Amino acid sequence: MFQADDNNVESTPVRRRLSRRFQISLVWEGALVGLVGGGVVTLYRLALSVAEDVLRSLTGRAAGDLVMMLGWFVLLALMLLVVSALIRWEPATSGSGIPQVDAEVLGRLDAPWARVIPAKFAEGTLLALAGLSLGREGPSVQLGGMSGKAVSRVLGRRRGEERLLVTCGAAAGMSAAFHAPLTGVLFALEEIHKEFTAPLIISVMCAAVTSDFLVSQVIGVEPVVSLFFVRDLPHVDYALVVALGLACGVLGALHNRGMFAAQRLYERLPGPLSRAKLVVPFALAGAVAFVWPELMCGGDAIVELLQQPTLPPLAALVALLVGKYVFTSLCFGSGAPGGTLFPLVVLGALVGAIFATAGVQLGMSPTYLPNFIALGVAGLFAGVIHAPVTAVILVFELTGSLDALLSVSIVSVLAYVTSSLTRTDGFYEHLLASLLGTTTDDSAVSGLGGTRKDLASVRIGAGSRLEGLLVREVPWPDGVRVLTIERAGTLIVPTGETRLTAGDELLFIASEGALEDARLKLSLMCEARVRT
Repeated sequence: MFQADDNNVESTPVRRRLSRRFQISLVWEGALVGLVGGGVVTLYRLALSVAEDVLRSLTGRAAGDLVMMLGWFVLLALMLLVVSALIRWEPATSGSGIPQVDAEVLGRLDAPWARVIPAKFAEGTLLALAGLSLGREGPSVQLGGMSGKAVSRVLGRRRGEERLLVTCGAAAGMSAAFHAPLTGVLFALEEIHKEFTAPLIISVMCAAVTSDFLVSQVIGVEPVVSLFFVRDLPHVDYALVVALGLACGVLGALHNRGMFAAQRLYERLPGPLSRAKLVVPFALAGAVAFVWPELMCGGDAIVELLQQPTLPPLAALVALLVGKYVFTSLCFGSGAPGGTLFPLVVLGALVGAIFATAGVQLGMSPTYLPNFIALGVAGLFAGVIHAPVTAVILVFELTGSLDALLSVSIVSVLAYVTSSLTRTDGFYEHLLASLLGTTTDDSAVSGLGGTRKDLASVRIGAGSRLEGLLVREVPWPDGVRVLTIERAGTLIVPTGETRLTAGDELLFIASEGALEDARLKLSLMCEARVRT
């Protein structure tokens, strides 16, 4: 496509005309990605539903019959071999899939979509049939993202526009997985792309809405998890909301630290054992199926328990929370190709139920029990993912109630701030840093001088002028010095040889009085662009 010279003033109307045409094209391209990605994820959800039904039928019949139980473990061993072979065939399918999509959007990964889609689809179905405690949302995001990449390749788009279409696919995948289009949009913008530009928002919305329409025609309009919000709490009781937000922040930090510890534990296994680490979650899944079946898969059985008129006793809720978390950590830490978002929602609901049950015993009205289950989902989501806006929108879509907006916002913000103050990485930021092998080995910079300085930060957008440049190649504004670069949750002290990448957040220092001018110039240099 023709690109006008930025220095030619007369070319401005041409550029504007082309920009309008480009934005219109993004509408149908986003819708096309929504159809393709939504279609793939719809089939994926149907396959998982069938697999979980077969799982419960087979294990229900086998329970108490030693021969049939042994037969089930033989079947698990066969599924383990197939999943291990698929991961070796396409390593990009290991784990959640969301960090891989992040890396695609940042231009740090170029996975083969034609292998990722069938491999991830088959792996996820087999893991659901095996009963591992993993979610469908992470794989759905990766399936959607790779569908966007497939559309980009078929249409012959360049790498810059391909990143945008991958983001559209991620939104379509999340929308179809949760049956929540606004959540898909916010998740793609807040967690995946980390940019808010008009072309991006237009295309992502088209993809998410189209995907949601498609899945609603096939599966129905009911959300994956139906949460209830009776009515807003009296303001005098909002101290309980604040307490829940603080608790969710602490629990979110503990959740992440435990998950990261489980990953490190698997990584420390010696050679032969490290190659067979999937044996652990498959063996656990076999035992759980006959000992504690409520913990199997994403957690639908637990959701059904929480939707009963009478909640289980407090001790039973705590046991379910601990058991589900430990089982999920051991499954996910092994690198099994599944996500944690749906188990995270279940864990959040359990946290809210525990908090509310304890509150009732201390004198709170039981009328508000459903409210706190919804608030627990939002709080733990924000504390773990570090995406409070997405948490608010998710609970809004799952409850369908605007009455929840104030209390959900308070819980989400408090959980996010509390988790951040513990210096715990956001879940997907940590996974992305591990995937990219981000380090902080760059040498320290020299002194800053003795004059008074002002601090500010700016994020490098995908396709911007700074993306791909070395620090020494950048025409920095006068008086500006970059102190640190935050990349995928890791701080880097830059040198002249440090290469800048999309998504980097630059903390810079400028001379007193020159900050606004420097911020404006750097913002223009970092502005995301789609290279067509």
